[in-house]
Amino acid sequence: MKFYFTGIMIASIISLSAATVGGPSRNTGDDVPETTLPKVYFTREISSDALMAVYEALGREATGKVAVKISTGEPGNNNYLAPALIEGLVRRVGGTIVECNTAYGGGRAETEAHLKAAEEHGFTAIADVEIMDADGEVALPIEGGKHLKEDFVGKGYLDYDFTLVLSHFKGHPMGGFGGALKNIAIGIASSQGKAWIHSAGKTKSVAEVWNDLPPQDDFLESMAEAAKAITDHCGERILYISVANNLSVDCDCVAAPEDPKMGDIGILASLDPVALDKACVDMVRASEDHGKIHLIERIDSRHGTHILDYAEQLGMGSRKYELVDLDK
Repeated sequence: MKFYFTGIMIASIISLSAATVGGPSRNTGDDVPETTLPKVYFTREISSDALMAVYEALGREATGKVAVKISTGEPGNNNYLAPALIEGLVRRVGGTIVECNTAYGGGRAETEAHLKAAEEHGFTAIADVEIMDADGEVALPIEGGKHLKEDFVGKGYLDYDFTLVLSHFKGHPMGGFGGALKNIAIGIASSQGKAWIHSAGKTKSVAEVWNDLPPQDDFLESMAEAAKAITDHCGERILYISVANNLSVDCDCVAAPEDPKMGDIGILASLDPVALDKACVDMVRASEDHGKIHLIERIDSRHGTHILDYAEQLGMGSRKYELVDLDK
């Protein structure tokens, strides 16, 4: 893939933009009542039991036919969420692990190879796995987008009643960081839909897209718009959990990622994807681990948090939140 380059000990979080977070049930908004802020649940423990605990804390049951959206990880990359970690939750909700093919070549660009990668990484042993664009794509409308009016997603996505967004929070070569918003935007988009997002609506050609990429903010805004198509489609039939471990500056889509330079943070969950991604970024910045400088540089050099600003403008969620520490 030709990447486009433009440019724990946590008791409290000091947000650089708007909010101060600390302790359980602390108000993070400036003079905003707690009851109006989205909750982000947090535990330092990274285990199957902890994953189940944050899911239960959300108070929203995944029902019907459940899509569990993860990254199966590019062959050669071992930073993806371990099947042993997520198996209990996936089985609890009766979920199917879902993905779409990539737009940059590699080992997951075609359905057969993608399923092979999922098998080699252990995911087919814990659940059914569907590559949702194996039989084509469908368009979802985007309300209020200035770059995209449609989001092209894997055709199979429409067969699901509920989406459990299970993200590995980490860095990303193009977006700065990858979390819940990227997982539903790029991750649920078909292969051609990924090209559509990366080009800010110029082309759906996976061969042409990398030769004429848009300004960085246009790309980030297009990701937010694609994510909005998913949140509008799901309504309340979606929830978000992010595991902040193996904190490489590179995404799980990179075959040979940089080794993580900072320690694991924990598991966070919310019904608000903007608040969740913001909390993850805040925790990186507030960490006492000196190795955080590498991930912070990756986020800032790609203007990564612009996706949060724009997603909030689109009405997708809030950058202010109430952090609920489940360990206290």
